[in-house]
Amino acid sequence: MIEAAMIWNEPNNKSHWDPEVDPDWGLFADMAKVAGQAIRAEHSTLPRVLGGISPIDPDFIRNMAGKGVLDQMDAVAVHGFPLDWNLWQIGEWPAKLREIQAVTDLPVWVSEVGVSSFGAEEVQAWGLDRTAELLKGRAPRIHWYSLCDLPRAWGATTRHREAEGSSYYRHFYMGLLREDGTPKPSFDAFAAHTPELGLCQWFHFEDHRLDDAVAWMRQLGVRYLRTGLSWADSFRPDALAWFDRQMQALEEFDVTVTFCFTPEHRGIAPHHTSAPLMKEEFAEFCAAMVRRYAKG
Repeated sequence: MIEAAMIWNEPNNKSHWDPEVDPDWGLFADMAKVAGQAIRAEHSTLPRVLGGISPIDPDFIRNMAGKGVLDQMDAVAVHGFPLDWNLWQIGEWPAKLREIQAVTDLPVWVSEVGVSSFGAEEVQAWGLDRTAELLKGRAPRIHWYSLCDLPRAWGATTRHREAEGSSYYRHFYMGLLREDGTPKPSFDAFAAHTPELGLCQWFHFEDHRLDDAVAWMRQLGVRYLRTGLSWADSFRPDALAWFDRQMQALEEFDVTVTFCFTPEHRGIAPHHTSAPLMKEEFAEFCAAMVRRYAKG
């Protein structure tokens, strides 16, 4: 069921880790190390992946190596969206991978890559084909973000909406499926690249799209998926019932589970991006989820 455990999401992006609380990522490093140790104690072979970085920054990987984080990881990961948010061109993907490969011997995964259909659905389909051409064979995992458009009523997970301007609205058009569930041109384009390409799809707590997403992934021929289990959600009523339902629905896929999001009441600052008050509590959450959902 779980093929890998990813520790956090975009730790070098302020939408997911608060640099005011932890400006040198020392607290993040301490948390990631104890989480990696806890996962290994629960499962002797489950790969541990450092949360995908965005932007792609070799200095961040050097920082993590210097703080001992990579000693507790089996892979690192990157995220890239050159047609939407990054300040580099899509053709630079191989060079961006080489930048990270040059500073670590660990495998480099692409745990999120995508193109929005905000401007035109045809641009997204072209971008998908070009991305596949550039990345297939260069990374052991390539997770396309995402299967489903983000419902406009939900809001995107970002701490700098005011600074993004119109770029904020691209968050809602990253899927192969429109919000109403109908396929875009990129849907058929993606099917031509499975099973070499997998998907990244975040499911919200008690997400109504879960069963339909599974059916669409079967139709696409998807074999591997990245999703998340939220430490913050674990404090909701009936959290384990939802986690069980989510993971049971995804059982046929090779799932990379991302552990992230600090509960407000357990953060140094009351926000899901904050370093926790006690790093061991996050590690305990990771261990409990691996114990519950990882075979062997």
